[in-house]
Amino acid sequence: MDEIYKDELKKLNGKYVEMGINVSEQIYQSTKAFIDHDSILAGNIMRQDEKINEYEMTLEAQALDLMALKQPVAEDFRIVISILKASSDLERIGDHANSIARETIRIKGNSREKQIEINIAKITANIRKMLEMILDAYINNDDKKARKIAQDDLEIDKQYFQNYDLIVGMMARDTSKAVASSSYLTVIRLLERIGDHIVNLAEWVVYAKTGKLEELNPGKLNRE
Repeated sequence: MDEIYKDELKKLNGKYVEMGINVSEQIYQSTKAFIDHDSILAGNIMRQDEKINEYEMTLEAQALDLMALKQPVAEDFRIVISILKASSDLERIGDHANSIARETIRIKGNSREKQIEINIAKITANIRKMLEMILDAYINNDDKKARKIAQDDLEIDKQYFQNYDLIVGMMARDTSKAVASSSYLTVIRLLERIGDHIVNLAEWVVYAKTGKLEELNPGKLNRE
């Protein structure tokens, strides 16, 4: 691989990791706004959503330029393709985080439930840890770590269903919390979907390393 190509591939890798770090921060800020009932922060997050979209477009342009610069060998070609595909998943994660911020606006002024918000914070922390670990697995081309991270999503699913039952029970006991309950259900569903997209990221790490397209959690059929 010549030095120009190697340098451009390094830049592409760096841009992808930078996008991932920004998406992780967006998840944190969106959920923080929701839990803290901070509509101002939520509005700021919503206005910044284009930043993640711009990352995806920049990565796509860089990847296509890189493939045009020099016909990559198989391994390098897989890396470029995996970034193209994975950046789309990161963009969708950003969309879901933005939707959480929107729920902050919608729920404003309605009765809240502290324990459920504490649980949402815990799910968020677990998801951000998964995302940060998958970025590390990508940097180190570590398919074994990627497979393990994909399995961690099963715990996110477990937390989702536990909180779903709590929220539905709350709504049945107190109809005055119907609006809050609806938003809670939306937020935990969005977080569960983010977990699914992180599994997708893990699959692209495996593809970059092995050249095989594998579904790491075959029981997970919903990857919206």
